[in-house]
Amino acid sequence: MDNSSTQLFDKKYLVKLILPLIAEQFLAITIGACDTLMISSIGEAGVSGVSLIDQFSQLMIQLFAAFATGGAVVSSQYLGNRSPENARKAAKQLLYVAVALGLFIIVIAMPLRKQILNMLYGKTEADVMNNALQYFVWILLSFPFLAVYSSSAALFRSMGNSKLSLKVSIVMNAINIIGNAVFIYGVKIGVNGAGLSTLISRIVAAFVMLVLLCSRKNLIYIEKIWKIEINFAMIRRILRVGVPSGIENSVFHIGKIFVQSFMSGFGTVAIAANAISNTIASFSNIPGNAIGLGAITIVGQCIGAGEPKQAKHYGKLLMKATYIAMFCVSFLIFIFAPLIVSAFNLSAESASLTVGVTRTCMAVNVIFWPMSFTMPNVLRAAGDAKYTMIVSNISMWLFRVVFSLLISNIILRKFPSNTSLALYGVWFGMYLDWVFRGAFFLKRFSGEKWLSKKVI
Repeated sequence: MDNSSTQLFDKKYLVKLILPLIAEQFLAITIGACDTLMISSIGEAGVSGVSLIDQFSQLMIQLFAAFATGGAVVSSQYLGNRSPENARKAAKQLLYVAVALGLFIIVIAMPLRKQILNMLYGKTEADVMNNALQYFVWILLSFPFLAVYSSSAALFRSMGNSKLSLKVSIVMNAINIIGNAVFIYGVKIGVNGAGLSTLISRIVAAFVMLVLLCSRKNLIYIEKIWKIEINFAMIRRILRVGVPSGIENSVFHIGKIFVQSFMSGFGTVAIAANAISNTIASFSNIPGNAIGLGAITIVGQCIGAGEPKQAKHYGKLLMKATYIAMFCVSFLIFIFAPLIVSAFNLSAESASLTVGVTRTCMAVNVIFWPMSFTMPNVLRAAGDAKYTMIVSNISMWLFRVVFSLLISNIILRKFPSNTSLALYGVWFGMYLDWVFRGAFFLKRFSGEKWLSKKVI
């Protein structure tokens, strides 16, 4: 970095931004983990049903997050450019786009929910499918509120205020956990209870975030929220990052759903083990996800301020922090995997398979995951979203989908009854995906081209 330039951020600011994000990511994942853990009390069919919908839900969550990222990149670059008025205009357009997207998904998916699940998971056992259909309704209804929350949280992060969204996340998690306890254990309505508590928690979180975002005390605030003001030029700037990121995230999760659909024929033991392994693995990724979100603010403001050398300097610093944090978490999960898995109500066969898959994941995760998923956020913050989209789509379909299916099919042909070994084949395909995309993102970051992709 050019030492003649004044550093835009000191270490205290970075810690203040990232630590709340880590805590918030932990709480966000806890929602899914609590649903899974509490649903496990009614059997593996409930866990499997919820896990099938969670794949679709994650697709939508990532879609909302992509558009929120687009808004946050634009807002961060305007703040770095010392144009808060334009940042406020971008914020309002982001909310319009987010709400419209959430409502559109309900209109399309609600009447076709049975057909969607049959198309994706037609081989699934009847009791698993029944649980999935019930849970699906509540999750669909929650999407517009989730879109508002995600967009608002991204805007607060672009201002460097990650502590506020953490506080709201705590409230949202508390409501969800209490709701789970009441509806699952008290009222005893099973997966409906898990879905209803998620819906209520997201409604409250969206309302609180929207009220806070309307306060003029913020650098970015929504003025006259009731007054519709469409700014197509600003929307295009948001979509310049949001659309490639949305396509990237959507295709990524469509691929995961495709693999999940194939795995639905593996049986309840493998489906449950895969679901719990994914839940546990997601905790190891918390530092990387959090630092990636922080990178949007840090790198985005550097680019907006016309400081590409500082953008690269902070990118390297954030990646180093990611590797250190993820090593610590992955190591602990690897050691204590049996104890963690014992918290879930799994059969002995599912538990053993879950421990094995989790440990292989941790060994690979700590090396390749940061380059694959944290580093592209550094690139997106500069506006280089199209490159990350192309690499991710190629890698996803070539390795995570095609290789996973080939490997697991070869295993099943040789060992028709060994679905546990076939599950390892699916995860091995995922590891190859991480290696491929990580190599390309590292090469891009090492160059200078991504620093010239400014969106404002």
